[in-house]
Amino acid sequence: MEHVIRPFRPEDTDAVVALWESCGLVRPWNDPRRDIARKLTVQPELFLVAEGRAGVDREAVVAAGMAGFDGHRGWVNYLAVRPDLQGGGLGRAMMAEFERLLTDMGCPKLNLQVRAGNEQVIAFYESLGYAPDHAVSLGKRLVVDGVGPDPHAAVVERTGHTA
Repeated sequence: MEHVIRPFRPEDTDAVVALWESCGLVRPWNDPRRDIARKLTVQPELFLVAEGRAGVDREAVVAAGMAGFDGHRGWVNYLAVRPDLQGGGLGRAMMAEFERLLTDMGCPKLNLQVRAGNEQVIAFYESLGYAPDHAVSLGKRLVVDGVGPDPHAAVVERTGHTA
């Protein structure tokens, strides 16, 4: 089957969320619709989908992913291929397109994160030339999806003083 990789459109939202859910990428602490809305405000051209062009998949979203470039490193997040199409080269094609777009932006290195223990996905990325960086990834949640800001958190004004 032939697939076309193209930029995300807002009308793809339901299909992309369903795809991410079918691939086990959605977690309770991440609201995928909020993540989509956020992505559409920052480098939306780096939010790609692939759609089918034959048979029952005609124009159906069958793969999706987000990338970004901060001037130092590029990142890929939420890369997903419909489970029954995995292993057919679509993930490779999506990554090749992300690499092309990021290279065109002057990105010197692409990073990504894979949940510990997800050996199938780690093997996929290793087959594309990615290797562990032997770095520890640290994170801090700044916004709790669906809950809003902590009403007990200190408010810092632009002057840097707490209010």
